[in-house]
Amino acid sequence: MRVLFSNPPWWIERKKRWPRKSRWWAGVRAGSRWPFTTTTRSRPDAPALKEYVPYPFFMGYATTYVGKHTNADVALRDSIALRESYESYFRYLQDTQPDLIFFEIASPSWDHDTALLRHVHELLPDARIAVVGPITVTKSDELLNDYPVIACIRGEYEKGSVKVVEGAEGVVDFDLLEKSEMNEAPYPYMDPALPERYWDQNPLGHIFPHAHVWSSRGCPFKCIFCVWPATMTGQDPDGNQTRTVRHYSPDYMEGFLTEWIERYGFKSIYFDDDTFNLGNRHVLQMCEVMKRIGIPWSAMCRADTSKLESWEVMKDSGCYGVKLGIESGNQYVVDKIVNKHLSLDQAREVVHEIKRVGMSVHGTFTYGLPGETPEHMIETKKFIESLPFDTVQESGTAEIEGTPLHTLRKSGELAKYEGARIDETYQREVDGNVKFQKMAEGLRDA
Repeated sequence: MRVLFSNPPWWIERKKRWPRKSRWWAGVRAGSRWPFTTTTRSRPDAPALKEYVPYPFFMGYATTYVGKHTNADVALRDSIALRESYESYFRYLQDTQPDLIFFEIASPSWDHDTALLRHVHELLPDARIAVVGPITVTKSDELLNDYPVIACIRGEYEKGSVKVVEGAEGVVDFDLLEKSEMNEAPYPYMDPALPERYWDQNPLGHIFPHAHVWSSRGCPFKCIFCVWPATMTGQDPDGNQTRTVRHYSPDYMEGFLTEWIERYGFKSIYFDDDTFNLGNRHVLQMCEVMKRIGIPWSAMCRADTSKLESWEVMKDSGCYGVKLGIESGNQYVVDKIVNKHLSLDQAREVVHEIKRVGMSVHGTFTYGLPGETPEHMIETKKFIESLPFDTVQESGTAEIEGTPLHTLRKSGELAKYEGARIDETYQREVDGNVKFQKMAEGLRDA
């Protein structure tokens, strides 16, 4: 059996070229917690390097896992990283004739991807199609009833994919890897043609090419908009259950990183965990691993989940920068709407400490939360301006299915998000970049 894990093309051609002089927009899907579309220097079949393209983590791990646990001939086609045209993608499908295709879908790509999978079915009517990704938490029945789909896997999908390869159909419910299974799993797949295509410009300091990796899965926090802990590494779309974290062992990570560096020539490492620094023990263990690995690295972190002195330990082991998810400069919004429960005073202290030890710091913030006022947004702007961030990400709050934010829109209220309200001021948008552009246009027109 020929099995294909497919991250298909996602192109939008726009006649309107604001805010940049590019008519081409490209979507980012698998590998991103918040899939979105944005302008691009690339063109179909004409890639440009050093554009934001995340590694498709769940898909990469599932590819090698299915290869190990079945007799199938397994491949991964990352058309997003290839910057592949639809014509090239369809030609690839016709040339390889897969028997089973896995598509990862989330809310922002729903309209595009459902039309695409219908076309793929017309092109390869004998191929079985399975859908994975955040969308299966809410739309499995619709996919199975209205589209040429034989199975929908909920959550991370290594074990579920094996079940489908072996004949399972319909809804394949959550079956996450145990921690021991994670640490016995094969390393994720990397297409030898693509190591230089995966790129994240932040935090500052990356040496090209750099590898996107995980040292853990899951996050215990319940931010209202966050997708993966609610839909992929957990089963908690309402934000009222216990969320867990599973760490890869230091031995697993050292073997994995050593192999990827030797095989693909990576010059730096970016740990794109939901929260890399959950607890000091894991941080210190990974610092020891990175000392032995001996190349620069960076990580996605929180400001309050490891000791203040650990930032200097990270720096001494080769860490050159971190991302900090802060979301808002108003404490009420952080606590009562986002449900992040992060002290902004502590965040201030940590930003200054990170700069003191000599690392770059990238702050992430979002606007357009339900219940957020214009005054709250102004406070966020002032908070950003008051701190020495090297770079900042400001985005619109996307409403992606399977998250507490999506549940809020359906139910009207959520007890753990007491400040969150869907009213006439809330702008629903599944693409955060599109929402941010609309909000910016509204401010200019006001």
